[in-house]
Amino acid sequence: MTLHRIAGCALALALLVTTACSKVTDGSDATRGRHPWTIPDVVRIGYSDEPDSLNELFSHTAATDEVANMLFAPIFRLDPKGELVPEMATVVPTYQNGGISKDNKTITLHLRHGMQWADGAPLDGRDVRFTWRAAMNPKNNTKLRIYWQNIAAMDLPDNDTVVIHLSEVNSGIIYGLFAGAGGAAYPPLPEHLLGKLPDLNHAAFNAMPLSSGPFVLKAWNHGSTLELVANEKYWRGPPKLKRITWKVVPNADTLLAQLRTHEIDVYDGINEIQIPELANLEGMASGKRLIGNWRHLMFNVRKPGLDDQRVRLAIAESVDWKHINDTIYHGYNQLASSDIMPTSWAAPTIPRYRFDPVDARRLLDAAGWTMGANGVRAKNGVPLHFTISTGTNRQANIQAEVQMQQLIKAVGIELTIKNYPVSFLFAQQGPLYSGAFDMSWTIDTNGAEPDNEGSWSGKMIPPHGTNTSFLNDPELTRLAHAATLTFDRAKRKALYQQEEERIHALVPAVFLYWENAYTAYNSDLKGLRLASYLSTLCWNSYEWTI
Repeated sequence: MTLHRIAGCALALALLVTTACSKVTDGSDATRGRHPWTIPDVVRIGYSDEPDSLNELFSHTAATDEVANMLFAPIFRLDPKGELVPEMATVVPTYQNGGISKDNKTITLHLRHGMQWADGAPLDGRDVRFTWRAAMNPKNNTKLRIYWQNIAAMDLPDNDTVVIHLSEVNSGIIYGLFAGAGGAAYPPLPEHLLGKLPDLNHAAFNAMPLSSGPFVLKAWNHGSTLELVANEKYWRGPPKLKRITWKVVPNADTLLAQLRTHEIDVYDGINEIQIPELANLEGMASGKRLIGNWRHLMFNVRKPGLDDQRVRLAIAESVDWKHINDTIYHGYNQLASSDIMPTSWAAPTIPRYRFDPVDARRLLDAAGWTMGANGVRAKNGVPLHFTISTGTNRQANIQAEVQMQQLIKAVGIELTIKNYPVSFLFAQQGPLYSGAFDMSWTIDTNGAEPDNEGSWSGKMIPPHGTNTSFLNDPELTRLAHAATLTFDRAKRKALYQQEEERIHALVPAVFLYWENAYTAYNSDLKGLRLASYLSTLCWNSYEWTI
């Protein structure tokens, strides 16, 4: 979940570009001399967050997804256009190559022969099967079992072939389980190391994992750095870099300062207010792309007051969302009206909530909330009061909360700001997943696969999934699931249109923007490819050189 991306200097936004800053690129086309501050074969990444766990079964942070892309080899990766690229697998399964059966219930994965874990043990289908069993082990506090629970059995005709039998069709399963890291896509776990444990909740692996990817974790200095070194056993061969240092720098101003003083080589997730400053940074290149991060105000519909759709709609109409995007976020992101990426083949046509405080007051009156002398509405002696929460790592998000607080107060709703460190906010037992919040102002991340059942189905309410609105609407649950039961894109698109219309009517959330991700980096760094659909910067770290 939550990811933050960064800025470039030569923008289509007509920012002045000086000769001190390179043109916006995807990072793959530059031939450069080495700066005096460049450390050969070492890249230092500055990031505002720290992983909460390095086992994707239990992690909810973007930092984990980034680091996991360097530590683990998934079955597939995604290319810059959101298409599957074989990683552990040799080919993407299709009807034509026999990888998907005609009844859609059998998927066959063919794995590369001879892959190894960093300790030299075989990496093969036994680890894929063990990961499914670990995800479904009721003793494990697995964050998300969507897709995994659709698997009835896994057969291994040999250790390089995995035959997956589905209990029911789910068209999102290949992307959802096997493409990269994040969501329910858990990279294969080492059976030889973990197979005898009754559960993995407190396994040492979660903080010091065994690697299957291009890099190995050498040290995790909590609160400071993660040190990664080249994995000599990686199936592609060792990466071109010798080391990557992941620096945890919670303060955005400090991150920019360290970019300026060349204490870091990459800053991913630059605050919008910092974008113009990048034009004056020496020896830096930059780039941007629209990615699958959607910022939204989420309502906990189980909370008294927020269990009334009229109150939720009144809040939606009392805030000038475009003004927040244009001012606090400087208009750099694309306004959203749903949680399906606007560049997706499944993108629906949904109106945005209008800014209409007059109608918001009407709705609250109709819901029985009477304005008090103190400017706060009440019903049966109970004031209309809520809390709002976001991460403490970005000042712009806090400023947005303050603006919402003022606008919502104007219609008679009192709002208290209660923020948390990101690692706690999204933790398994944190406010969002435990339901100990009223409203959250956060980013969720979608991939190239539009399936969003995990976000809206009544069957996916925590601890069974990531539906942190806690909305349990039978019609929405039906539509979200129906869209997974066919591979026909035209039929799926029609179902997603109906689903998003239902979401818009029920108002479990207000969507603000899809994020344009901006990245600034040392212009000596080659091979960095900024990919649309991908929230992770480090997806192709095995190709980087400096």
